[in-house]
Amino acid sequence: MVSLETIVSLAKRRGFVFPGSEIYGGLAGTWSLGPLGAELAYNIKELWWNHFVRAHHEMYGLASSVLMPEKVWEASGHLEGFADPLVECKKCKKRFRQDEISGKKCPECGGALSEPKQFNLMFKSGDVYLRPEIAQGMFVNFKNILDTMRPNLPFGIAQIGRAFRNEIAPRDFLFRIREFDLMEFEYFVRESEWKKYFEKWRKEIRMWIEKIGIDKGKVHELEVPEGDRAHYSKRTIDFEFDWPFGKKELYGLAYRGDYDLLRHMEHSGVDLRYTDPASGEKFIPHVIEPTFGLERTILAVLLSAYREDKLGGEKRVYLALKPAVAPVKVAVFPLVSNKEKIMAKANEVYNGLCQPKNSTTNNPYSTVFDDIGNIGKRYRRQDEIGTPWCVTIDYQTLEDDTVTIRDRDTGKQTRHAVTGLDQYFHASVSL
Repeated sequence: MVSLETIVSLAKRRGFVFPGSEIYGGLAGTWSLGPLGAELAYNIKELWWNHFVRAHHEMYGLASSVLMPEKVWEASGHLEGFADPLVECKKCKKRFRQDEISGKKCPECGGALSEPKQFNLMFKSGDVYLRPEIAQGMFVNFKNILDTMRPNLPFGIAQIGRAFRNEIAPRDFLFRIREFDLMEFEYFVRESEWKKYFEKWRKEIRMWIEKIGIDKGKVHELEVPEGDRAHYSKRTIDFEFDWPFGKKELYGLAYRGDYDLLRHMEHSGVDLRYTDPASGEKFIPHVIEPTFGLERTILAVLLSAYREDKLGGEKRVYLALKPAVAPVKVAVFPLVSNKEKIMAKANEVYNGLCQPKNSTTNNPYSTVFDDIGNIGKRYRRQDEIGTPWCVTIDYQTLEDDTVTIRDRDTGKQTRHAVTGLDQYFHASVSL
């Protein structure tokens, strides 16, 4: 298995992920997505939205507020239950999560540790909190969705958004951080049908894992025992991944029952019951909740895609990213940069892929132009960031208007007419 240090180094060197506030010494638990990381994140979010929202007629999108009043978190149980056990070294004053250390001595300096105390993970600003999860935004907007969209059960409310947790000890790169994006939906069902839909979404999560390019052989389902489940959960499955630092959670699937809507109805005084359009019966629906962390997805995708091999007798590193996920889809190379006609044709091909015209797809791709160094070095650069295809404009291009397309994984090269290149890549990305 590739080490975490190798992935962190590649991510920084190639513009995927940068340490937060690095020029000021950094801030623990914060990371910035660079140009390639931002493209990768956007691709993952779009694929997730297409897979779980647009492909299901009964799913409704939402973008709720990050700031929410204290009453929301009182109702949800987070004020009293959203905490981790904290211990502090009496000598060096460093803090640790009690459940992530062994023994009674500080792992840093060997000093004695304090007695554990519960540490609330929410960030507070005045009378409001930065949300530690995005679920409550969907629950407090439940009535708005009922009133405006008139949905029939079952239906879901989905969103992608930022969450914030005051982690005691951020660690393991993108795995445990203080601000992150969640991709999540609440799926409202009749109580009698929760098992059926729980199983439906369990299978969909498995399909998503394969679609996004996460190594399914490294994913394991853990049935979380009652004593370890969140305060709202009646059943939870953790989809764990074999990280370089151990087997830990990647995604979660929870049956929240009617806990949240009942609590918000009690605390707000607003009727949050659903009315059956056929019988007129009023009741609180139950909820199935699949949760996906974007940053953990990015890390799992990078770890799953990392490869080292030999090509043409030389060692190389490449990312075997799915084309739909890859931050750069196509790299365009002029064979030489000192020939005016080849450079002009290369720019024409590049612009045609960036802004296709008179095309049935009309679909621009994240495309780069590279004329620095020899072709071999250019190939290696693109391999390392996971670019699926490199297009080379050479002397033959000037004769027959064809280009060389080189496949990242195999190194195989084929010729293709310039006309229809965007359609060719559109079909390949969609595979």
